Amino acid sequence: MPENSALQNINTKKFQQDLVGWYEAEKRDLPWRRERDPYKIWVSEIMLQQTRVDTVIPYFNRFMEQFPTVESLASADEDAVMKAWEGLGYYSRVRNLQSAVKEVAERYGGTVPSDRNEFLSLKGVGPYTGGAVLSIAYGLPEPAVDGNVMRVLSRILTIWDDIAKPSTRKVFEEAVRHLIYKEDPSSFNQALMELGAMICTPSSPSCLLCPVQNHCQAFEEGVQRELPVKTRKKSDKKVRIGALVLQAPDGTVLIEKRPESGLLAKLWQFPNMELPVGINPRGALASYMETEYGMTVQINPEKVTDITHVFTHLTWEIDVYVGTVDVKVQKDRTAFVPAHEIETYAFPVSHQKIWKHVKGMDQ
Repeated sequence: MPENSALQNINTKKFQQDLVGWYEAEKRDLPWRRERDPYKIWVSEIMLQQTRVDTVIPYFNRFMEQFPTVESLASADEDAVMKAWEGLGYYSRVRNLQSAVKEVAERYGGTVPSDRNEFLSLKGVGPYTGGAVLSIAYGLPEPAVDGNVMRVLSRILTIWDDIAKPSTRKVFEEAVRHLIYKEDPSSFNQALMELGAMICTPSSPSCLLCPVQNHCQAFEEGVQRELPVKTRKKSDKKVRIGALVLQAPDGTVLIEKRPESGLLAKLWQFPNMELPVGINPRGALASYMETEYGMTVQINPEKVTDITHVFTHLTWEIDVYVGTVDVKVQKDRTAFVPAHEIETYAFPVSHQKIWKHVKGMDQ
């Protein structure tokens, strides 16, 4: 048993009954909760990472219509998969998911492995995803510790370890292993997640509505708003970018595919460059197009809009210009696309906004 006095003193059986009973009565009706298919549960868990439930629901339903099985996702065209994910962000999630699903199709005959080590060996499957899928789909007593669960248990057990440190996850995993309801690990893990999402929220926990308030050490001590302990991240880096929407004489628009790896890998975008401080954006963009693409372009004098896009670790401040090119030069990873087909390509949200604004100028 982990060395935590609150954990040693908790009435584990009563805690399980109170938590799971509340969950069974109050749980939200979510499409992936109607499933025991490990593939579909896996997809939902990947989508839910760093994304709100309300946002995920329509994406999950559409994704399942397009790729209802392991085999359908494994054999799907990568661009089609990226388009289906467009707008969810954190695109490495879906690239890793498709790679992992291909391995499931090839190595495991299309059946998601129920063995912990085999499942965790798949690309993009970490301890949380592994625990969630194995407990929900296969009923295995594996901990599924995410931010919600760490927040809930830090309060219930008054755990003062900094949850921003990767090593702290082990503390909470051990706590879950001690508390988990082995007769129904699926409901137990989902109940902890649901409690964190609906009741034990980050800044204003609804303690008077909490089904496990009687077990909560932080509530008893009045320190629930001080937990969990989480060190602040360093301030985000800001990057100024110039982006250019270029039209050829035949009305087609130049787009390019981002590199194979890195931020927003393999998504399509409009040509753009980081703008050094104090430089003239139009001149810089014209030189960039000449050097990188071999194209002489004419850029309108005024920028048409500016867009701010915030990532977890940096902020893009994008100045958007439009222009024309007289001679189309084809290069690797570039395409001149009819305007009415632009939206069939998968773009990051910032470049979707660019196109929405530019398209609106012509209407």
